[in-house]
Amino acid sequence: MRLNPFNSDNIKVRSSGGGGVGKAGGIGCGTIILAAIGYFAFGLDPMQTISTVEGVQQTTQQSGPANTNEEEICNSSEYALEACNGLQSLNQTWARLFQEQGLGDRFQQPTLDLFRNGRVTTQGCGSATSASGPFYCPADQTIYIDTSFYDQLARMAGNRGDFARYYVLAHEYGHHIQTITGISGQIRSAQQRASRAEANQLQVRMELQADCYAGVWAGRNRNLIEPGDIEEGMQAAAAIGDDRLTGGRVSSENFTHGTSAQRSQALRLGLQGDDRACDEITVLR
Repeated sequence: MRLNPFNSDNIKVRSSGGGGVGKAGGIGCGTIILAAIGYFAFGLDPMQTISTVEGVQQTTQQSGPANTNEEEICNSSEYALEACNGLQSLNQTWARLFQEQGLGDRFQQPTLDLFRNGRVTTQGCGSATSASGPFYCPADQTIYIDTSFYDQLARMAGNRGDFARYYVLAHEYGHHIQTITGISGQIRSAQQRASRAEANQLQVRMELQADCYAGVWAGRNRNLIEPGDIEEGMQAAAAIGDDRLTGGRVSSENFTHGTSAQRSQALRLGLQGDDRACDEITVLR
């Protein structure tokens, strides 16, 4: 995508620095998801991608105070710059959408934490490593991404895959929209009263709606989309379906993100540019 350069006055970015930890035990779900994106969107060897994540986790660095200088953080690497440009575009797009629907006073920007070197301690969701993959913490309204992994992924993929990375960021931003609109709270409340299978299905709805919201952002910025971007995003969505990631070994009752077909369909629905169509995904009847 041809996004405009970020303006540090329009985004909230910080970097939490290194975590001073060694290799985490096991391969996290986020690692598998990123390996799948690397394979289907970038053509990368999944085992090479997993090795990259593990290499990031092995890096040791002393923790330090969070850096809140947006200019310095965003210009620290090509991926950080890409993420900041994406964040600004997402802020502008969703601020306009809220304004159009008379909800301008409810819009709040999330913070983007571009932490590095394997581990971060959030301000409301505990600690996480790069194995978790990119994630959103509703307690502090922050999107967390380990840029040291993405720096290496970008080097392996070359110039390919920027839209797939934007899709991941836009998906996490979708969870922020769910938080500030109250959808997330409604779903969490319903999950507490539901059986395990029902709770999983509610979680699937949350993830599919976030996919749809990612599509809304892309659909509202079609003038910036380059040939092949949409196909790249659809491949990324299909790559991280529960059925694809588990090779069909997990039953639908245990799905947490939806099938490849469901995720692709949700992204396609959002590409029409109407976020209200996405709201139907989480309507509780």
